[in-house]
Amino acid sequence: DWEVTPGQIEKAMAYNGIVPGPTIRVVEGQPVRINVRNELTQSTGVHWHGQRVPNAMDGVPFLTQAPIEPGGTFTYEFVPGPFGSHMYHSHHNAAEQVSRGLLGAFIVEPKDSAAEPQHDRDYLYILNDALGGFTINGKGFPATEAYTAKLGERIRFRFMNEGVMVHPIHLHGLTFEVFARHGYPLPQPFLCDTITVAPGERWDVTVVADNPGTWAFHCHILTHAESPKGMFGMVTVLVIE
Repeated sequence: DWEVTPGQIEKAMAYNGIVPGPTIRVVEGQPVRINVRNELTQSTGVHWHGQRVPNAMDGVPFLTQAPIEPGGTFTYEFVPGPFGSHMYHSHHNAAEQVSRGLLGAFIVEPKDSAAEPQHDRDYLYILNDALGGFTINGKGFPATEAYTAKLGERIRFRFMNEGVMVHPIHLHGLTFEVFARHGYPLPQPFLCDTITVAPGERWDVTVVADNPGTWAFHCHILTHAESPKGMFGMVTVLVIE
């Protein structure tokens, strides 16, 4: 049972009981081993989206491995890379399993920290559009968690789309400096206030917290964010004090 908005309980599929699943942080070039135990009533597999793994570790049942049957286990071992903002999710009956919550962030830190811009805060902004409607990090407004920062701080947002629709994310009153796509640093960062995140995409942006206030932060397909009854779905705020 997963509460998407107050009183709205949906039947989720979840890694370790939470949606999104636990954020996995690793370091580029340092081998990882991930043990998966399937407690679902259906078979599954885990794909490491954006990672250059050995074929047998790619997590696509019937293609690179046998499905992990209910009660079964599988161990994934690989050397993470490239660095950046990536994802993990089911790649088996994915229309149901990912939509219902089998998804999470897979963050690969660069072995050389100078390879990425430095930030005071590092936030995830994971989009989904099936489990109980339009959500940010598994919750719909007004249950979405506010993002916060102090005046002058540099904030990193990692936008990830685990849904089946495109979502243009807009931040009021401030500016995105977009510096990476799919984990790969851009040859030339660019400025904008709305970034379109397609299914499977990841974008990394810096926001300089130079304008105090409580700022709306939402999907700009307005039927994903507002109705005659007020805001809902893919809406949150950035609070700068």
